Amino acid sequence: MLKQILADMYIDPELLAELSEEQKQILFFKMRQEQIRRWQEWEAKCDQNEDKKRNSRPRKACNKSVHWRFGTDQEVWVWVMGEHSSDKPYDQICDEIIAEQARREAEKEAEQLRKKQEVELSQLSTLRLHPHNNADLLKKNTDTKQMVNENVRIANQQIINDENQKKENILKEKENDRLQERTQEIYMNWKEAQEVKQKLEKEDKEWQESLRKSKLADERRRSVAKQARDDYKRLSMQGINRGKVADTAKTFGAVKRPPIPPKPKLPPPANNSSINRMDRRQGIRRLNSAINRENIIKWFKEEQLPLKAGWDKSGSYVEPWFHGIISRQESEQLLGSHGHGSFLLRVSEKIQGYVLSYCSEEGCAHFLIDASATSYSFLGVDQLQHTTLADLVEYHKTEPIPSLGRELLRFPCGQKKGVCDYSDLLE
Repeated sequence: MLKQILADMYIDPELLAELSEEQKQILFFKMRQEQIRRWQEWEAKCDQNEDKKRNSRPRKACNKSVHWRFGTDQEVWVWVMGEHSSDKPYDQICDEIIAEQARREAEKEAEQLRKKQEVELSQLSTLRLHPHNNADLLKKNTDTKQMVNENVRIANQQIINDENQKKENILKEKENDRLQERTQEIYMNWKEAQEVKQKLEKEDKEWQESLRKSKLADERRRSVAKQARDDYKRLSMQGINRGKVADTAKTFGAVKRPPIPPKPKLPPPANNSSINRMDRRQGIRRLNSAINRENIIKWFKEEQLPLKAGWDKSGSYVEPWFHGIISRQESEQLLGSHGHGSFLLRVSEKIQGYVLSYCSEEGCAHFLIDASATSYSFLGVDQLQHTTLADLVEYHKTEPIPSLGRELLRFPCGQKKGVCDYSDLLE
């Protein structure tokens, strides 16, 4: 039954309603394990494909290495930002570094532009001045002529120098403006890149934290499952040592449970009453569809009554804790009148099986008992098998049900006065 549920990842709502909280947790845990197993298989397949792609690519040789700086104590030098009183805040340090890098970058670009302009100016031909020849000056002596030419040359040179100085001043002003604009642009770009980097680092830390929490949750679930397996092994060994389930262990320890038979075909409506349902020990499959009170009564009379289900071990009388087909509310009313530690075992009104109802300090709990095989056990994985219902009850009078902690079956809850709710099962 459990293998079919895990294969289909679906459980009937009516069957789910009959499970206790502990049994629901076990079932959901097993379904979650199956999901994780399928997901791990898919991840492993993806990793193999990724490894094949990665191995097919040529690897580049890397000659990079890291060298640690050592302090006076010959240990690796470590500086923790913010511990010293003179340490600046992290944001201020980042702003100063970005501003300094922007300034250097702008100065570098300005120097390159200046050199380029100097080369262009050097390529220009210098202005050559040709003084005017005056007829009167030519008549003077050579000394006077040289003096006049020298004065004209000096005057012209002064004019050229003044014009060049004005051009240089204008170029410097434009260069300073461009330098400031470029510095501000580089600063804003690096500042924006720094903010984006910090945002990505923050998001990565949040993802790492969520991944760590999920791993811790998986580890806790594995620990709970391991503890449940250890408890089951311990309880099984105690039961075998006491001799209560020795025959069951020998019979069912080495023999595999028979596979679930295929779903039977429904016969025609006219012959519905002629369906033969033989003793379950003969391995004949039974009709499980359309469960109602009449089908459950018929199932009990044909399969359970010959086995003396609900009777004592000798088969001489019906146990006081055995009840017929009663609802959950009726069983809780009976248990409420007997108090803490009382219990009863009733025939389920929804499936072909039994329900153990127990009254604890926290309230009433109900546990499904699987009767589909040749033994009786609580619904779940790796549950202890019992030959009869009486063996199951007697065992849990000294050993607690795992989902109840240390609670034991103490006081059997009998019938109401003047009422026998299992009379229709024995007719």
